[in-house]
Amino acid sequence: METVTHVVARDDFHLELEFSTGEARIFDVRPYLDKGMFNRLRDIKLFKQAHVAFDTVCWPGDLDIAPETLYDKSIPVMKAA
Repeated sequence: METVTHVVARDDFHLELEFSTGEARIFDVRPYLDKGMFNRLRDIKLFKQAHVAFDTVCWPGDLDIAPETLYDKSIPVMKAA
């Protein structure tokens, strides 16, 4: 299973992710902002506190998204050479 090794939370509610496979991918969080506890992430200050813990992306307040979801629903990006 792929795990998250690095995350950058962008101002447009996308996550720049790096996985244990070395892949760089972009995950769009916007579809989740209307779902349950994830609506708290509409607060950009909270969203920008994304960090890697337990092999996935987490936020304060026990918010996280499973690494397999992040991988399966993200799009690959090319790393700058």
